Amino acid sequence: MQYQTLSLLTMVVFYSIYIGKMLAQRKKGIQTDYIAKGKGKGSLMTVEIIMKIATYSIVVVEIASITLNLYLLSPIIRALGIFIGFSGVIIFGISVYTMKDSWRAGIPNNDKTTMITGGIYSISRNPAFVGFYLTYIGILLTFFNWTLLAFTIFTIMILHIQILKEEEYLPMVFGNDYIKYKNRVGRYIGRKLN
Repeated sequence: MQYQTLSLLTMVVFYSIYIGKMLAQRKKGIQTDYIAKGKGKGSLMTVEIIMKIATYSIVVVEIASITLNLYLLSPIIRALGIFIGFSGVIIFGISVYTMKDSWRAGIPNNDKTTMITGGIYSISRNPAFVGFYLTYIGILLTFFNWTLLAFTIFTIMILHIQILKEEEYLPMVFGNDYIKYKNRVGRYIGRKLN
């Protein structure tokens, strides 16, 4: 029962941060959610539609796994899953806070933001995605089952593809500053030696 409670708490805090940030920015007149809302067609729109479906679907599968208490792993691995999941929430929260009003979900067509390179972004170009990954992996380890494994792998893969799409877009917005930043800081974690 405590695994269920802690995992549901992990999800509630994670999605409260996500939704709370969107609502706070909306109050300021800032559109945050650009996922599959752009005017563009082609591969970016396809990726964003699949990403939206994947990120909604995994929530359903996670809640079903938690509610049905489906798990195949030992208590030690399950406890590790809780730790990893909470770590993901903390990293996600720090990354969203650090981005301030420049945080967006998806790729905006004409929305100019400030490039953030300090704080947690000085050691990861995509800490919010790291937070997503760790949260998903934490719940997977806590309630491991084959369906949840498939949805977790698929969602992480599609989020990675979204990151690659963003990496094509960001040099067009921030120019050489982004290229220098990309050459200095790792996609997920770490600083590069020059």
